[in-house]
Amino acid sequence: MHQRLALMIAVPAAALVAVIGTVAVGPANSAPYAPAGDTIVEVTGDAANGFEIHHYDGTSLFPPTDSEARAECNEYDKRVQRVRCRVEVRTWYRDLGDLKQALAWAHAS
Repeated sequence: MHQRLALMIAVPAAALVAVIGTVAVGPANSAPYAPAGDTIVEVTGDAANGFEIHHYDGTSLFPPTDSEARAECNEYDKRVQRVRCRVEVRTWYRDLGDLKQALAWAHAS
């Protein structure tokens, strides 16, 4: 029931920071650098309309919109679970917005 939401929350913020470093920094004066296939290279969209997460290997993830995620959170039986879920969703979307800005800056450099 909550598989999409669980997948969406599975990537911690620390991993997002590591990805930014991978995209922005490569070996100086060496052969072309090929990052791991699951390296995030672009994030488009927004929380209201849905994000698109694009990887170096051409695969993409499409997390649910914020309203879909909130609806999934409301399906939990216990209030504590619903609140925890909502906080995780807000944190995830905040981090995706930050990652989107960081990638835009890295690509512009």
